[in-house]
Amino acid sequence: MHPLLSFSASLLSLQTVFSVTRGEPACVFSGSLANATCKCCKWYSILDDMQKNLFDEGSCGEEAHEALRLTFHDAVGYSTLANFKPGGADGSIITFGDIEQAYAGNEGVQDIAEELKYYADFYKVSYGDIIQFGGAVGLANCPGSPRVKFYANRPNATVVAPENLLLGPRDGGDKILWRMADVGFSPDEVVALMASHSTGRQASNTSRSKQAFDSTPTTMDTQFYLETLLKSKKNDPQLPGSVPPPVDGQFRLQSDVAIARHPLTACSWQNMIDNQMSLLGQTKSRLLDCSEVIPVPQTYSQRAYYPTGTSRLDVDQACKKSSWPNIAAAQSN
Repeated sequence: MHPLLSFSASLLSLQTVFSVTRGEPACVFSGSLANATCKCCKWYSILDDMQKNLFDEGSCGEEAHEALRLTFHDAVGYSTLANFKPGGADGSIITFGDIEQAYAGNEGVQDIAEELKYYADFYKVSYGDIIQFGGAVGLANCPGSPRVKFYANRPNATVVAPENLLLGPRDGGDKILWRMADVGFSPDEVVALMASHSTGRQASNTSRSKQAFDSTPTTMDTQFYLETLLKSKKNDPQLPGSVPPPVDGQFRLQSDVAIARHPLTACSWQNMIDNQMSLLGQTKSRLLDCSEVIPVPQTYSQRAYYPTGTSRLDVDQACKKSSWPNIAAAQSN
């Protein structure tokens, strides 16, 4: 599962995070470490600390959403066409934070980047590792999500990722697919990357903070794919990069709408697939597999359903090659 595009800005103040007293990390077999292997011992200590002090006892809240978002914003700084391959998931967005966090496309990552920087410095791990670990743990806190792998021992970033490698909410389908092909992902895989928006919220404007991309932002489900294909029911003035949503109180990205209806991705959008991007720019054989540390997510069995006030008649079906799935009748959220 991949993080992609914008989520909401973290609402957790730095004072709250930094006010918690922490002892020096020690490799002892207790708590989450009861079944640990020594090679990944440090990461169990970080897990316990993060779950308690950053993720609000393991909840799928704002910090989990933002940690997931940051993994993409760090990893996408990689290009085969531009021959910029030192980047990728290397932590440059923290290492060179004064530069990369000032990019317009990275608006809203500053708080979570600073919080994760603290963990990396305290536990003496690389920024690339802490970003991918934080995203994997945050994702695991959301019911219905996959349990993604985590590889440690990334080297520290040595170069700044160029701003022109970022994607934004105003980008059209062709540009998004071209850029992601440069990173190494097919159109079908790009659709899978969008699954992270199932738990996402907009971050581009504080006047609409917390507005989610679907009606179930605390679970990793398929509502996002369904609701992105529902027709807009209002024509209120929208922020740049957004289009009217089908449900009041939601936020719809122009880029999501473009991919949902693009001829190369419309049918995949209906089918939903999965993949991973945390190894971009990294040599897997040189990394340490510490996937055992990542918590097992809660299962979530709720099927997709039409939000209240909508039905099959509201669907803007872009894929004509396959039949529309059987969706439950409208129900209250």
